Amino acid sequence: MEYDLLIDLGTGSTRAALVDCNGKILAIRSFLNRYYRDASYPDAQYFLPQDWETELMRCCEDLYTEHPDIRIRCISAAGARQSIVLLDADGTAFYGLPNIDNRGREFMGSIDHRAEIYEHSGKWVTEDFCAAKLLGLRMRRPELYSRIRTILSLSGYITWLFTGVCCFEPSQACETQLYDLETKTWSEFLCGAYNIDPLILPPLMMAGESTGSIRPELHGSFGITGETRFIVGGADTQCGILQTGIRSGDIAIVSGTTTPVTALVDHKYYDEKQRVWTDANLGANGYLIEMNPGVTGLNYQYIKDALAPDLSYEALEQAYAKKREFHATASFSSLLFYEQRSLRHGGFFLRSPWPPNMDRIDLLWAALADIACATYEQLWRLCVLSGHTREYVLGCGGGFRSETLCQMLADLSGLELRLLPGYEQATLYGLTVLCNRACGFEAPPYEGSECRYTPHQNDLIHQYHERWSHDRLELNPPVSNN
Repeated sequence: MEYDLLIDLGTGSTRAALVDCNGKILAIRSFLNRYYRDASYPDAQYFLPQDWETELMRCCEDLYTEHPDIRIRCISAAGARQSIVLLDADGTAFYGLPNIDNRGREFMGSIDHRAEIYEHSGKWVTEDFCAAKLLGLRMRRPELYSRIRTILSLSGYITWLFTGVCCFEPSQACETQLYDLETKTWSEFLCGAYNIDPLILPPLMMAGESTGSIRPELHGSFGITGETRFIVGGADTQCGILQTGIRSGDIAIVSGTTTPVTALVDHKYYDEKQRVWTDANLGANGYLIEMNPGVTGLNYQYIKDALAPDLSYEALEQAYAKKREFHATASFSSLLFYEQRSLRHGGFFLRSPWPPNMDRIDLLWAALADIACATYEQLWRLCVLSGHTREYVLGCGGGFRSETLCQMLADLSGLELRLLPGYEQATLYGLTVLCNRACGFEAPPYEGSECRYTPHQNDLIHQYHERWSHDRLELNPPVSNN
């Protein structure tokens, strides 16, 4: 039977999956991504692409060993945004700069023409983007920078591993801050602003395009044949949103390590107050206006592991359903996006002395409510800026497995939250859609029914939000310009 080999390179881990044309997952193998500290900077991390390649090929081999009768129809990949792999003149992938690398932070003060950079790239000047990472590398690690002959996104790195083709997809290119959203090309102006040679930027290819056949030396491996095609993927957020069935004018929320809140529009959006990012959609087919509360789901995972490693997520949901009061608030999201401000301090807030009837469930519920409130704050502002008039928002991503989180968000926003079947594995499903389109047909929907969360008059989460807003501001007061 034919399957697609789909690869998802996230921030924390990488997955390889066998998925049929209906989006049904046969098997998944994964590994944790390994990072290293670079002591040349206060806050720099890197990865060695060879480490990831070795682990990825082991995952593919394990999948094939378990299912030796499969044939691979297509291979495609999605990858975390704001991350790049560096190739040298010999075609060796020698260094990786992930989205969690902040080596450019101390050099951001040297960048001029900030308003123009935002206008062209849709992103404000910050260490988050690949241009800043490359600047930091050049300033303090020139021996590495001088080796660069081309750069690849994470999804583009997988394209290169399997085909030898170097390319960049627009949904990833816009995260470099070297791509012009209006012209849909690499920008000489943006390269000049960061003093980056545009010759290191590979050709652009659109999501859903076929690069042709797989490297001949891989034929016979993992179920790959001479008929197997590689289909260009893209950024994990945009691939995930594809699963929601988003249309122009819709807003979709991706609940994962972070929580992008995005509106799909037909034309490039420009906000003179720079309260949003504008992203290229897959294949440069429209634009996404984005706000993001920063780290969210990862916080909840860490807190759960620390406070309740013995409880399942299902047991926690059952406990949350019984809550009628709260004893603590939490603030762990990392961005006040619309103010372009990082939230450097976080924690739990509770009355003194310690409430005698408070337990770990109260703290975990507070951490989940923190995600709901931080996401809602982005959502209502994006609704205003984008002119959103629909009575629903779309959702996808593993974080929405929590029915409590879903209901909190619906109650706060007053909008119905809609989740299509397969929302838990949205990135893989989005890649399936791209592969199917390349093969000439649309993917039928996952089996199952759509989940809809209707707003309720829930006083508890509204009371929490009021207290949460006060506590977060107390911990992270606005910076005075005086």
